[in-house]
Amino acid sequence: MAPRVRRLAAGAAVITAGGLLYAREVEPRRLEVVRLELTLPRLAAAFDGYRVVQVGDIHLDDWSKPARLNRIAEMVNEERPDLVVVTGDFASYSARRLDTGRLVGALRRLSAPDGVLAILGNHDYLTDVKLIRRCIREAGLTELINEVVTLRRGGSELHVAGVDDVMEGRSRLDLVLGALPESGAAVLLAHEPDLADVAAATGRFDLQLSGHSHGGQVRVPLLGRAVLPPFSQRYTRGLHRVGGMLVYTNRGLGTVHARLRFGCRPEITAHTLRSPEGRLGAAVGG
Repeated sequence: MAPRVRRLAAGAAVITAGGLLYAREVEPRRLEVVRLELTLPRLAAAFDGYRVVQVGDIHLDDWSKPARLNRIAEMVNEERPDLVVVTGDFASYSARRLDTGRLVGALRRLSAPDGVLAILGNHDYLTDVKLIRRCIREAGLTELINEVVTLRRGGSELHVAGVDDVMEGRSRLDLVLGALPESGAAVLLAHEPDLADVAAATGRFDLQLSGHSHGGQVRVPLLGRAVLPPFSQRYTRGLHRVGGMLVYTNRGLGTVHARLRFGCRPEITAHTLRSPEGRLGAAVGG
């Protein structure tokens, strides 16, 4: 092999090794808080400025150290949420490797006046759904299983719905729609983001919050995103508009398959909801 070729090969090996080290040891720990303001047409003025902090895809196993979990809870609480939502995948695959005490302890630290709502993801079923549900209950979270909760500010209402997992065939949007009042803004929690096409077509939801894709988890420049799981091909990460509905896909906190992240930092999302009425009032008052 010619000296120049050897030097190029050695350089490529060093770059590859450095990239893998970064993807394994650095980026998975670089938590990012993404802050958004979302205007929902049906949101009452009483809810203008309402803060929903979203986390998901925790994928807790033996690599998630207590200090990291505590820091995640601190960062969530520092955003002063009115409501916290967890959009599924508390675990990965192995119930044996799941430290339930650590999971419950971390979830208990999440704090918001209107509580913490949760839905399950496909990996929660692959692990041990009964065990995950027990952890959710012990932590004081409210799981939405094709259900709706209504939040009130005076005479105004904001509805938050949650569907069970799509990939496992457990989602029942029909039950949600049957329980959903006809008026008032509605937010849908759905682990798999591509449910947005169906949800938007109903015309009843203003916002869908999802996870599942990890944003691609590994996104190499020029090569693009890694292989994506089913039901996350269209709305892989970030904010999208589908018909009259917004959908936001959170990049998640953990990893699955390979313990790597590249170009896809773990994410906590702070959504500030805005009302057209509230903004109009502020403009008139100003």
